[in-house]
Parts: sequence; C-alpha cells; structure tokens
Amino acid sequence: MRLDLLAHTLKQSLGIVHKQDIQTIAKFLATENAASDVLIGDDCAAIPDGDGYLLLATEGMMPDFVASDPWFAGWSAVMVNVSDIYAMGGRPIAIVDTLWSQDATISQPLLAGMSAAAQAYQVPIVGGHTNARSSYNALSVSILGRAQKLISSFTAQPGDRLLMAIDLRGKMHPKYPFWNAATTADPNRLRGDLELLPKLAENALCTAGKDISMGGIIGTTLMLLETSHSGAVLDLDAIPRPPEIPFDRWLVSFPSHGFLLSVRPDLVPAVREMFVDRQITCADIGEVIESRQLILKSQQESITFWDFDREQLTGFGTTT
Repeated sequence: MRLDLLAHTLKQSLGIVHKQDIQTIAKFLATENAASDVLIGDDCAAIPDGDGYLLLATEGMMPDFVASDPWFAGWSAVMVNVSDIYAMGGRPIAIVDTLWSQDATISQPLLAGMSAAAQAYQVPIVGGHTNARSSYNALSVSILGRAQKLISSFTAQPGDRLLMAIDLRGKMHPKYPFWNAATTADPNRLRGDLELLPKLAENALCTAGKDISMGGIIGTTLMLLETSHSGAVLDLDAIPRPPEIPFDRWLVSFPSHGFLLSVRPDLVPAVREMFVDRQITCADIGEVIESRQLILKSQQESITFWDFDREQLTGFGTTT
C-alpha cells in the first residue's frame, strides 16, 4: 500500500478516532485538577505516597465485545489494567469491577473470564458493583498498584530511540484487532515477562513509555509524543509483526503484551537483551525528535502523519 494511502487509512481507524474523544475529559480534568501534583494523561494516575507512588487506572470494555465474546472480554478487562500498572513501572495490588447485566446468567462468562485472568496474573478481585437487572450489559474494571520508580509518558527526550517490545507468540482475534498472546500462555511466564517493566524503571533504563493500547503502535506513539511535547520519526519497515496479518490492521491492533519504550541510545542494547532473553521481540523502530510531528517512514518515502501544532489527539498534551 502507498504510504499516503496507508496514512489515510490509519487516521480513519476507530482506535485512533476514539482517542480523540478523550479531549472532552482532558479539558474537564485540566480544570478539576489545576492544583494537583498528579499528572493526567498517563496509563495510570500516579499518586505520590511515601517513597513511591500509588497507581490507579480503569478500563471499560466495548459493549459489542462484551456481547459477542464475554469470557474473553472478562479476561481482557483484567489483562489491560494489569498491563497499565506494569507499563508505569509498578506492580498490581487489587482489582474491583463494575458489572451491569440484564440477568445473572449473562454475568457468568464475564465473571469466569475475569476470574481466570485474576488467577493467571495473581491479582485479587476485592469488590465492586453489580447490577443484574439492567437494560444493558456492560463491564468496567479498576485497578490499584504501586511503584517505587515510574515509567511515565511525559518524559521522552529528543534523541531517544523508540523500542517496541511485543510477544508474537499468539494469534489474532477472529473479529477484533486484538493479538492474544496471553490466554494459553503459562501464567508464570506471563508474570515474569511483565516483571521486566518495574525492573526497567528501578534501574533507570527507560526514559519514558506506554503499553500499546487500542490504537495500536501508531495510536500509542501519538499519545506518548503528545504528553512528552515531542515528535518522532517512525520506521514502519522496522515494526515487528506476524506475517499473516495485514500491515494496516496490525499497526492499530492491541497486543496482550506490548510496550513502547523511549530509551537513551547507549541503553538500547541492555534493554533489548532483557526482552530477548525472555523470547519477547524488541525492535528499534524510530527516534524521538524535537519537532512536534509524527513522521512515518518506509523505504525511501516519508510522510507527516500528525502535526501536534495543528491537531490534538487526546488533548492531554495541552494540559501539562
């Protein structure tokens, strides 16, 4: 696909369009938290607490996902929250859920999926809210964690290399752009793989980072750059991917274990080695630059995909 056509397709993807909906809450939170020392726009709210930070995050599942694949929706609700905690250099403590269903039988596969993930990641579900007499079915999950040192999305620096760490030992969901490398994996391996993130934070090996969320590597790169008030050149040819997945779909897919890391050049070998030792692909896919633009490069072509001086994504880049 021509680079200009690919860029147009990516801009129209739901994962990126949905990120722009966040602008409404970004404006609201900028007013509500004007005097707060908690930066808004990271994977979690990082609340100073003693010699570290409490981490607080929440995720809601798409209604059609809840309806069509409730067990995996329950699993994913736990998985994505756990990923958010680790992405910031933390470790999860506990989860609560909010579950609305038309009757109690509809809740069962959602609860089963949540329970399976909570056991796999060893994070207890300690409470929440349940309504089994609703006119609709919906699920959201919130998580509490703690970090000694943070990996923030506000601190990428020009000259940093962008590393994409991703577990390619999985398969694509038949309907949604979800790369599932978790549900059939050994739980001990899952937890050990995630433990790399707090080790990066505690050993000061990472300048900034985010977990790769809905919007895929493209949307996640945009969010990282927006809060860091930076730009980047992204080498599309260097992005690791399964050969059977169309490239435009892969670029906006959510992986069950995927992180974007901003790393000083001299630390890249050490960071890559940590992931490769656990059979996780870790590729150098670009560079952070001062200009507030995301430039996509492929072979001899390049195109300005996003210019933050002209267009916001989430809006959090203007509230810090």
